Amino acid sequence: AFGAVEPNMGTLVRIKLYARDEAQAQRAIRAAFDRIAQLDDILSDYKPRSELNQICRTAVGHPVRVSGDLFRVLDASEQLAVETGGAFDITLGPVTHLWRKARQEHRVPELVAVHEALAHCGCRKLHVIVAQHAIELDEPGMQLDVGGIAKGYAADEALAVLSKAGISSALVAASGDLAFSDPPPGQTGWKIGVGSFDSAEAPFTRILVLAHGAVSTSGDSEQHLDAGGTRYSHIIDPKTGMGLTHEITVTIVARHGIDSDGMSTAVSVLGAERGFELVERKPELAALIVENGRSHPQILESSRFRLLGTGS
Repeated sequence: AFGAVEPNMGTLVRIKLYARDEAQAQRAIRAAFDRIAQLDDILSDYKPRSELNQICRTAVGHPVRVSGDLFRVLDASEQLAVETGGAFDITLGPVTHLWRKARQEHRVPELVAVHEALAHCGCRKLHVIVAQHAIELDEPGMQLDVGGIAKGYAADEALAVLSKAGISSALVAASGDLAFSDPPPGQTGWKIGVGSFDSAEAPFTRILVLAHGAVSTSGDSEQHLDAGGTRYSHIIDPKTGMGLTHEITVTIVARHGIDSDGMSTAVSVLGAERGFELVERKPELAALIVENGRSHPQILESSRFRLLGTGS
């Protein structure tokens, strides 16, 4: 087994793989990390010169053709926005930027500022024009933020690069977004621990044994703002422009990281019951949803999640 960790996309990305020898492993790992760095240059809303940020300036009022990577992410995002009734919304950039600043300053943003930012948001103001591979935005001042789906896509793409380099058994983890191919030699699958709701240090609640798929977990354990006795998640409710205050951890199993990542964000916003209903309607998805109610945590496992074997 060979492994490596590098900082990218605002987090640490880990790669673990099985290769013929050290040379093949190192070549493959380098190519995979380079692909992730390339995607960050396209999809980052932190980098002023990223393609995503350029589109926010150039595609106002008329369609602009975009790269294949940006198109795939924006197209998947728009489909998810439609499926979730707007619970997943990549036009929230003006609001997420406000909350990013708020976390740095340890204070909740002013409601007036939130409402002003929300006026520049709305998934109906973003148009993905499939035939032209193009994007159009309705008004100036819009800011796209694909933070809720980009890491899953990057994990998929890194895995594809490893596969091209002759690596059939690999796992890529971009923070809480994992994508994996063939199981490790002699195993039936990769052992994926699903975190405990109690604390980051607590033992895993479930161990899944999976191959050829992706797992994403969304929660507020890593990024949040504690203010006035309330914990605000980094995940924003598009209706209110506020960070989620219902404590929820969502784990989604899907075929691809782009699906598991976006869906884990959307289900967090929808809440346990509505999120659960959405997952159950999609045969290719499985979910574990833990919502911390006032009295005790509510734990929901989708029917497909219950079928995923636990390994010891």
